[in-house]
Amino acid sequence: MLKLYEYEGCPFCRLVREALTELDLDVMIHPCPRGGTRWRPEAERIGGRAQFPLLVDDNTGDVLYESADIIAHLRKHYATGRRREAKAPGLRAQLGSSAASALRGFAGTNARGGTASSPAQPLELYSFESSPFSRIVREALCELELAYVLRNMGKAVNADMGPPWVREKFFADTPVEGRNRKAMQEETGRLQGPYLIDPNTDTRMYESADIVRYLHTTYGSQAR
Repeated sequence: MLKLYEYEGCPFCRLVREALTELDLDVMIHPCPRGGTRWRPEAERIGGRAQFPLLVDDNTGDVLYESADIIAHLRKHYATGRRREAKAPGLRAQLGSSAASALRGFAGTNARGGTASSPAQPLELYSFESSPFSRIVREALCELELAYVLRNMGKAVNADMGPPWVREKFFADTPVEGRNRKAMQEETGRLQGPYLIDPNTDTRMYESADIVRYLHTTYGSQAR
């Protein structure tokens, strides 16, 4: 699985996560917020400097900085058709990504004091980059420095647009498309994100507010 060292409040990291969503790729996220002590030192050992995003692709043997270079690598090795030839994000995309981070007050930028040790197994999050509810959860995971498998479930067909109830009411017979969307429907019978799986406590849950509360209760400083 691809490994991405990044932090949620970084606009250049956001551009990489957008590409991962569009390419329907899973990735192991190692959150490296400012002041973090869990994954930042590992990232520095791997790449030689504290710069993010940092992609490690053991399939090709590549270690890459720079969002444009990472996105080009992802498209070259994992995209098909027109997505393979798409251009790297330009200045407009960079400004939009910066604005999105600024509107959230750059949440997901600084470490907030999680538990002293990592969970034995990484968490899993079904998410897609443009979902505001998923972003709230990713911010908490980042600030608590919790490694997780990001299972991107980008919307694949027009019937997926809008909240889940729209599909359920008006497009119930439309086949589900997208690898992780199919996996979610098979497991839960629903197409709703964010969806968190914590194998350490056998917890599975929806709703961003409930997930954030669970993360802080289970892995925040008060859980020590």
